[in-house]
Amino acid sequence: MKTSILLFIVLMVGASQVSAQVIGKTFPDIQAETVEDKVVKLPDDVQGKFTLLGLAYSKKSEDELNSWFQPVFEKFIQKNKGLFESFGHDVNVYFVPMFTGVNAAATGTAKRKAIKNVDPQLLPYILFYKGELKTYKEALDFEKKDIPYFFVLDKNGTIVYATSGKYTKAKLDAIEDVLE
Repeated sequence: MKTSILLFIVLMVGASQVSAQVIGKTFPDIQAETVEDKVVKLPDDVQGKFTLLGLAYSKKSEDELNSWFQPVFEKFIQKNKGLFESFGHDVNVYFVPMFTGVNAAATGTAKRKAIKNVDPQLLPYILFYKGELKTYKEALDFEKKDIPYFFVLDKNGTIVYATSGKYTKAKLDAIEDVLE
């Protein structure tokens, strides 16, 4: 019982960086594309599996989003972990830079840069969104444009955890606790 209460407190402190109002809501529908222009519809295409989503909608927040790539890759995506392979998580992971307004025209350029500069193993986990932002700002409580936002969705697309900002080990540990 004490462990459950402590875990709840730790999760709520981490989640407080993003309004607790989003916890328990269904993640709003969003359509994004891979670098190969394959359309992915969230949360529909990830039903049946827990999903970690990282979203950013400014250059500065995209830089902070990038700080999560390697640690998340190593924790949730990377295969061939040797002895510990059986302890992996069966989770969808997507990083979603959002291009809105005048910046929407830069989506193609961003995809080409990603192909050149991002580890090819990570490319399938990066989705590019082009469109309006208002729906997501309201539904997901995006208050600060200069930080990325992270959401853990359950198997039905409901937000069960949220945090924001640059990568820290404590934030990743809290996400892993939710997934367990």
